[in-house]
Amino acid sequence: MIISLVNIISPVFIIVILGYFLGKHRLKGASMDFINYVNIHVFCPALVFSALIINPISLIHSWPLILGGILIVVLPGLFLFILRPPQFNHRAFLVSAMFRNIGNIGIPLAILAYGTENLSDIIILFVIANSLHFSLGLFLLSSKSQRGLWLRSPNIWAAFLGISLAHYSQLLPNFVLTTTELLGQITIPMMLFSLGIRLSQDSIKHISFAFKINLLYLLAGGLAVLIIIWLLPLTSEWQRLLVLTAFLPPAVLNFMLCEHYQVSPQQVASVVLLGTLMSICVIPLAIWISLHFI
Repeated sequence: MIISLVNIISPVFIIVILGYFLGKHRLKGASMDFINYVNIHVFCPALVFSALIINPISLIHSWPLILGGILIVVLPGLFLFILRPPQFNHRAFLVSAMFRNIGNIGIPLAILAYGTENLSDIIILFVIANSLHFSLGLFLLSSKSQRGLWLRSPNIWAAFLGISLAHYSQLLPNFVLTTTELLGQITIPMMLFSLGIRLSQDSIKHISFAFKINLLYLLAGGLAVLIIIWLLPLTSEWQRLLVLTAFLPPAVLNFMLCEHYQVSPQQVASVVLLGTLMSICVIPLAIWISLHFI
């Protein structure tokens, strides 16, 4: 089992480590701003669109997973709403608790751990989290004058188009799907590589504080997934995906958005970086539990 877990986990972290090594020793001072912008605004929407076209979502069949995907984001925020850690903006604290690293780490790990046959279900969770991140997340972080910006997110529109056109995919020219598939295939390796470069450029401050915050997030996620599994008629495959989602580290995008809106960016950076390092131990445990007890 240990060898299986190593085979599942290692490809993800090897790409991250490669990005870290190059960022530390070969690309010092390199800016990933443009690459990250293209990844979020071009490659990621292409992945969402092509995946939804190839794997159409059935609202009648998949409603428990869709509702579970919403709850796994919202419930941790509700559980931690009454807590107000000192020197940590409450909005940044809640956003970092709610939105996990499904894109960078969750998708490749889920594919490696549970197989490509579950890709459509993995994409459903990614689309839900991504849509909520660029709607509810932006709403929480932005000022009142900016709270309509989420409507401009290409990821939101890619999801809308993918769901709307999925049952009419035969009408689309072949080159459209081929192009979006090729663009989408860039997303995950680029996310992992850029995450490694980001880790090489930042330092973790207030380690004790960041460790306690991440423990709170893991406890909230664990409680949320237990309630969801008890509440909804989920298949074993869906339960495994939600367990993995609950124990992923906070999304790197949390830091990018908090930095953009100047909402406790340094604290969020420390929490994200330490949470990512902690996931080296947490994620294998989550996968082992999901494969042995579900």
